[in-house]
Amino acid sequence: MNDASPTPPRTVASRRVIVALLVLIVAGLGAWRGWAWWQARSAQERTAASEASLRLDALEARAEALRRDQRAQAQRLLDAAATNRVLRDEVLGLGQRGALLEESVAKLSDPNRHGAQALRLDEVELLLSQGAQRLDIARDLEGAKRAYALAAGALDGIDDHRLLNLKQALAQERIALDALGAGTQAEGSARLDAFVKSLATLPDDAHAADDGVARPAWQRVLAPLVDVRPTRDSTLIAPAERTAADAALQIEISLARAALEREDDAAYRAALDRVGTWLPRLWPDSSALRQVRGQLHALRQAPAPTQPAVLGTTLQQLRALRNAGVRLRLPPTPEATRDVPEVTP
Repeated sequence: MNDASPTPPRTVASRRVIVALLVLIVAGLGAWRGWAWWQARSAQERTAASEASLRLDALEARAEALRRDQRAQAQRLLDAAATNRVLRDEVLGLGQRGALLEESVAKLSDPNRHGAQALRLDEVELLLSQGAQRLDIARDLEGAKRAYALAAGALDGIDDHRLLNLKQALAQERIALDALGAGTQAEGSARLDAFVKSLATLPDDAHAADDGVARPAWQRVLAPLVDVRPTRDSTLIAPAERTAADAALQIEISLARAALEREDDAAYRAALDRVGTWLPRLWPDSSALRQVRGQLHALRQAPAPTQPAVLGTTLQQLRALRNAGVRLRLPPTPEATRDVPEVTP
């Protein structure tokens, strides 16, 4: 009989070792595969994160480029708007220049601005303007009269019934100018000169200012030694004080002349008042001084210079006529009638 022999214990142990080794090998392979998979996944995640970061950077760069393009477009729009405004202003300026050119051409094509009548009207307007300027600026009354006389002579050379009102207005202005005489300013200057000349005739000595009034005997005896003056007398005696007072008086007279020239009535009267305060300081009381003070009072009460209201109306009417396009007709000259051929039927 053949009996089965029992498995030796060494064989079982070796099998267990082999199984354990196989398990360890399988576990190691699994761990290695898991670690490799985890590494690959980590690498993929890092790659994806890097790609996402690159894409984000690219998007930000594109967004910044778009912003720059937007700012550039906005600046171009602003420049275009400014250019349009400049072009619009230039177009408006060209329109205005065209209107001025049309007006100039219309004026040049106007027959009123050609020929002898235009020259005469220009001459009349120029003379009237010069006369008004001489009277307003320089107060040259004689020059204004001469200018108006020349304007009247030039206007009389134009035979047109529509200028009758203009000639009448010019005649009224000339009558008003003649009524002024030498002018209130010239009269005031002459009266002021007469007042200044009268100051030189005033006596400086108090005894000479008594106008021949008999003095007591004791005053005649002491006259060579003592000068008797009333206590209320404010006349200056010291030469230095009199020199300073006389200089102040001359300054006030100069100020009065300047105020009269520029027609400042308030300053003129104030200067005359200051002149009146210096008179008793320089000369003692006498009939001559009282007469001079009367002249000063008359100067102060003189009326302020005025200008007639009719002055300037002729120039205004002439400009109104020329602006209205009034065409003046002059009588034909013999040369013109000789040049025109006769037409026989």
